[in-house]
Amino acid sequence: MGMWSIGAGAVGAATLALLLANTDIFLSKPQQATLEYLEEIDLKTLEKEPRTFKAKELWEKTGAVIMAVRRPGCFLCREEAAELSSLKPKLDELGIPLYAVVKEQIKTEVEDFQPYFKGKIFLDEKKMFYGPQRRKMMFMGFVRLGVWNNFFRARNGGFSGNLEGEGFILGGVFVLGSGKQGILLEHREKEFGDKVNPFSVLEAAKKIKPQISASEKK
Repeated sequence: MGMWSIGAGAVGAATLALLLANTDIFLSKPQQATLEYLEEIDLKTLEKEPRTFKAKELWEKTGAVIMAVRRPGCFLCREEAAELSSLKPKLDELGIPLYAVVKEQIKTEVEDFQPYFKGKIFLDEKKMFYGPQRRKMMFMGFVRLGVWNNFFRARNGGFSGNLEGEGFILGGVFVLGSGKQGILLEHREKEFGDKVNPFSVLEAAKKIKPQISASEKK
């Protein structure tokens, strides 16, 4: 009887832990970024002789859509990149560029990511686009039903990947207006494969008001 009680208690505790892991109770809450915070982020080009510049260069004149990639080799990130890239013809019509930032440059990971992402990619060595408060999902992610659903969705969509690089710091997607228009959309990845809604990205992009130079006003 005693062993039975211990076994039942262990099963009950495991079941409770599994149920709690599939709620948002233990998920770290994202801290919203400010435009001022994003503007001062240092980015690097991925050329042989990299150039360091302030992130605001990417959107101050035209606005921009920017993906903070959790890990280029992740098949879930590749799926989201492909969906964002499907918007590129419409973004081009609006005159709005599509960019991505990565946290690290390992082997040919960025190059291998490029077929899925149709915009320019930059290096964010200090991982600032993943802040102000970096959030991680560790092994709890592998017991979340939503994550497994995302796994199957991406696999069924024909996406594959590898395990190269850091993949626990969660990413996101931003739509930034030109000048001081501000952050029009900020999607923070809640769990592995929690991708942004492409329709929401496009609707936010349509609100961007490109800066008009003095010569254009004449």
